[in-house]
Amino acid sequence: MLRIKTAFALLLSGAVFSAGAFAAPSVYPTGVTRYDPDKAFNQYVIFSGADKQTHLIDMNGNEVKTWPQAGFPSAIIDPKLVDGERGHVLLQLSDKDPGKLGSAGNGLGNQSVGELDWNGKVVWQWGDKAPGGAAQQHHDQRRLSNGNTVVLANKVHPIKGFKVPEVIDDAIYEVSPDGEVKWQWLASEHLNEFGFTPEQLKLVRGSEDADYLHINNLSVVGPNKWFDAGDKRFNPDNLLFDSRNANFIAIIDKHSGKVVWRLGPNLPLASPKTARTLPRPVDQFVGQHDAHIIAAGLPGAGNVLVFDNQGSAGYPNVTLGLISGSRVLEIDPVKNEIVWQYSAANSKQPGWAFYSSFISSARRLPNGNTLIDEGMNGRFFQVTASGENVWEYVSPYLGKAPGGDAISNWVYRALPVSYDWVPQGTPRSETAVIAPGIAIQQTNASR
Repeated sequence: MLRIKTAFALLLSGAVFSAGAFAAPSVYPTGVTRYDPDKAFNQYVIFSGADKQTHLIDMNGNEVKTWPQAGFPSAIIDPKLVDGERGHVLLQLSDKDPGKLGSAGNGLGNQSVGELDWNGKVVWQWGDKAPGGAAQQHHDQRRLSNGNTVVLANKVHPIKGFKVPEVIDDAIYEVSPDGEVKWQWLASEHLNEFGFTPEQLKLVRGSEDADYLHINNLSVVGPNKWFDAGDKRFNPDNLLFDSRNANFIAIIDKHSGKVVWRLGPNLPLASPKTARTLPRPVDQFVGQHDAHIIAAGLPGAGNVLVFDNQGSAGYPNVTLGLISGSRVLEIDPVKNEIVWQYSAANSKQPGWAFYSSFISSARRLPNGNTLIDEGMNGRFFQVTASGENVWEYVSPYLGKAPGGDAISNWVYRALPVSYDWVPQGTPRSETAVIAPGIAIQQTNASR
């Protein structure tokens, strides 16, 4: 709170400090900048910062736990899957030489992943037994109900007909506790299932980007009403993923490996005339992240929630609007309709006020709010169903930005964490924070 109050005082006084080598604003608030305890869903939030450490914060931005490892992303483990022990996480544990194709946004520099307990002890690790001798995990890893761990990874190899000599392919491995691969899937073996036209397939194979699909999300479908009603595409064991570079979301049948449900890549462009109409047929998402089925028991259960970056992507690249921003979309996956959305317009702001061209996430909360990570700006916030911002946090943790030496507070993904996930006695704070803009308005009104 002291950091926030100091930054706020500087903003009001107009004080300016030299930023030195930093390109970020000279003065800006970090930490929690607004918080309405009555309207927000009160919880912890976990994220890996640009400082390559994993942080667990409370509603006032107090750091209640830090693991000195990063996650891409950090992933929490349900205590039911680890004999009731609280506070276990999946993180990246060691690095390796990424090779000539290594860059930001893929797993070529990752040697091993593993499970750590609340005290930071490594209780499970995987890497040396992985295909090629390294996990090369990226973007997701999840503990399954059977005790295995599903890992999204990269595989570098040549594919006949591609322009580049080797591609950075996307692989999925289901790994047993003893490190054995029990099931695997390779994206390049399913190119004809992703909805590309013949012309688009030529562009895919002719791409100079070795990371031609850049799958950036993997989740388990989980129990849902669609499967309960007889729709086998939504088998709880099936896996859902999305491709940032190719603008599609898909579900893999866990038994056959075939794509059994897909949305994209070719959707109608969003129209300003219908942009606020709900429900409506799904319009073109671009460079999306964090697609998943909203879990049973949460508002919107069974629908797909996705952060639509509206970043450059597609075969060919989708035309983007001049003043548009990012969106969060809730989609009925049977009717393929948008049934809820969030954009800056919902908070009565111009479109560009909410925008992250890459990374980012969105998660539904038990009270109907949605936790959103505007990743490239390191900003997390909760919005109500009507779009009111009731909690906001700006990460103070700085490090190198992806793809260069610039300094940033970027955050790939922020996840909600319930109070009963942590060990008993873990501290937390729930003190209201009035947003600076509101405070300024109140001060002016009292004069």
